[in-house]
Amino acid sequence: MQRRTGRPRRFLLRGLITGLVLLSLAGAGLGGLLWASLPPREGRLDLPGLAAEVRVVEDGHGIPRITAASELDAARALGWLHARDRLFQMELMRRNAAGRLAEIAGPAALRLDRTTRTLGLPRRAEADYAALPADTRAVLEAYAGGVNAWIAARGRLAAPEFLALGVPERWEPWHSLLWAKTMGLWLSNNWRTEIDRARLAALLPPERLAERLAELWPADDSPGRPDQVARLDPQLDPLLRDAAPLTRLAAALPRFPQDAPLPNIASNAWALSAARSESGAPLLANDPHLGFNAPILWYLARIELPGGRFLAGATSPGVPFLVIGRNEKLAWGFTTTHSDTQDVFIERLAGAEGYETPEGPRPFTLREEVIRVRGAAPETLRVRETRHGPVISDLPGEGEGAPAGTVLAVRMANLEPADSAAAGLLALNRATTLAGARAAAALITSPPQNLMVADAAGGIALYLTGRTPIRRAGDGSLPAPGWDGSHDWTGFIPFDALPHAENPPGGALANGNNRMQPARVNPGANPEGAEPYLGRDWYGDWRFRRIHALLGQRPRHRAEEMAVIQHDAVSLFAREMLPALRAIARPQGVAGVARDLLLSWEGEMAADRPQPLIFNAWWRIAARMALAQGGVPEGGWPATPEFLRFVLAPDGRGAHWCRPAGETSPAMPPFTEGGACHALVASALRQAVEELVAIQGPDPTAWRWGAAHQARFEHPLLRFVPLLGEWSSLAVPTDGDGQTINRGNVPEFGFLQRHGPGLRAVFDLATPDGAWAVIGTGQSGHPLSPHWGDQTALWAGRAPEGAPGGSLLLRLGAVPETAGPSIVLVPR
Repeated sequence: MQRRTGRPRRFLLRGLITGLVLLSLAGAGLGGLLWASLPPREGRLDLPGLAAEVRVVEDGHGIPRITAASELDAARALGWLHARDRLFQMELMRRNAAGRLAEIAGPAALRLDRTTRTLGLPRRAEADYAALPADTRAVLEAYAGGVNAWIAARGRLAAPEFLALGVPERWEPWHSLLWAKTMGLWLSNNWRTEIDRARLAALLPPERLAERLAELWPADDSPGRPDQVARLDPQLDPLLRDAAPLTRLAAALPRFPQDAPLPNIASNAWALSAARSESGAPLLANDPHLGFNAPILWYLARIELPGGRFLAGATSPGVPFLVIGRNEKLAWGFTTTHSDTQDVFIERLAGAEGYETPEGPRPFTLREEVIRVRGAAPETLRVRETRHGPVISDLPGEGEGAPAGTVLAVRMANLEPADSAAAGLLALNRATTLAGARAAAALITSPPQNLMVADAAGGIALYLTGRTPIRRAGDGSLPAPGWDGSHDWTGFIPFDALPHAENPPGGALANGNNRMQPARVNPGANPEGAEPYLGRDWYGDWRFRRIHALLGQRPRHRAEEMAVIQHDAVSLFAREMLPALRAIARPQGVAGVARDLLLSWEGEMAADRPQPLIFNAWWRIAARMALAQGGVPEGGWPATPEFLRFVLAPDGRGAHWCRPAGETSPAMPPFTEGGACHALVASALRQAVEELVAIQGPDPTAWRWGAAHQARFEHPLLRFVPLLGEWSSLAVPTDGDGQTINRGNVPEFGFLQRHGPGLRAVFDLATPDGAWAVIGTGQSGHPLSPHWGDQTALWAGRAPEGAPGGSLLLRLGAVPETAGPSIVLVPR
């Protein structure tokens, strides 16, 4: 009996041991494959298509200095390096733009894929590529050759993600244009605002409807402003009384951060002329604010070319050009203009397959898109297009996204043919003067950007890029009738008519996504001699004013001071709101302690202080309360600082939002004790403190902004995998918030920072070595690489011990020929 019972035990024990051995072997095999997918960082390697050898030397952070005999060889080497370090990031970029994410991510990506397929970015990119100048196509072809050489040599080992996904497809030259197409789509987001406004028109209470609709995003309040109330066209009023179709459409559109690649964005840039610089040459600083991923969007590099030519700055994997940086005589950076370059048109149907136009009925242009879905059956999407553009109201299915008898089509300047942005960026890389930069800016047809430039001759300038439409009527803030041509685009504002600036008297230029033009009295018709109309909706100017204030503290500045300004965390928005908080009677209990902490606080969003947490919790709740008082349903409109500034304006012009809609005779002035706004401010503070106690404890003096406000960089796919998501993520406490120069917090994310200046760069044209930058993660897209997150601490303002002058940035290309790993790419 003992022998019989022992046999099953021995059998189970052997089976367990065998299973553990097999699991260990499998783990070792997977680990070996992951290790094998780490790219080489030194040696002599073949790169087909080169005309001469290319040398690549890396510094301690993996930032390459590429020395090439020609521009085309440099582009081929850069393509190889981008593929070596960031191929999966490039794969996601082209899949996102082509509507092919569901092939690897499954049904969760369908909402985004349907939208991008409807907009048709790939076929437009292919058409644009064919129309580009020959020299631009040659650079794109050389870059693609470098990418494909890496893919051919490595196969599934090209990046660790391809161990599961299989060998990546070839990179076609026109794929690089998809990057600008995606940027053009998400950096100009007015079409979403139009849909949200139209939906709210049916949901808001009738009292002062037009005014309340406009006040959700308050109009510019500069002196002499025109009447900028956003009004529905009378023809559309009966069509949009039912909010249900637009609500369904809004639900079918991708949102950040759930599934869209980029949020509504912001950036900072400024330039100082030679007279304002201690080095005797202009200074330029730029920090673009975009959504965070690991790795970040940017890849740092320096390229050395014959004749003393060079490029140093930030590239973006998938693109062969320097996006932000400098050459031997010119430095440049970008911020988003936020001009209105997208319009939604309501088209009346004419029969089953047509729509009305001023010339009579016209049939839709039809195409079918087959979306393959990982783990599910393919989906066929039927796309209709009108003379204005693709029909977006079909996205919810069965035409449910528009009022009965209509469809909604969208026209976007970034979808217009003959987009020459690639040629413009190449021209900018080659430009050496302000005049050359201006000519390059005229070629950058998308997206609408503010191009900040400085040249070695001492000049600085700001040029607007992108095509901005001229409308027959309307301000573009709401959907317009499409059937009668009354709101059609009649062309684009000529480049020279845009509000550029060159060599201002004060020697300083700055932009923080603030308004770029005076208010126009007659938007739409653009009469001769009038200011061109760029749009109605502009973000608050708090960052812009703070930059100018800091630049004005000294007559001349050094490059390292530019980096310090980029980390500034003082909120002028908080300073504007604090009087309302200080005016309320001291609440009892913990709320009273929290209010006391705000009494002497000056609005600095420091990670080691409690006040930023109290303030940021308070203002969002106060804005949501005001929206609810005005009849805006929960989630119907974002709580924005621009809106709250209007509601709590000292002159009382927005105080009606502190009272329930329809109540017109307050018992006492709104800001006195017992007044409506006084009560709203106090109630919001009490609620904010209650919520903070639940997450940070009962003692407000022990609360810390940095405990809640952490920059988080996550792998776009691994973040959904248990254990691997945390292992592949980077997190660090940070200063600043959504209205500081060091920007990084918007209400949709709670207090986490998932958006902000993933790149900081400063350039001094006094010396060829005057190029510094840092990115939020590291150069590599491989989680096992030492360069996966080795810049994160420095990016967050924690300079490494012993760094000269407490440097906040890395000097680009400051590597001796004999130092660091080196690769020689050899022609074959």
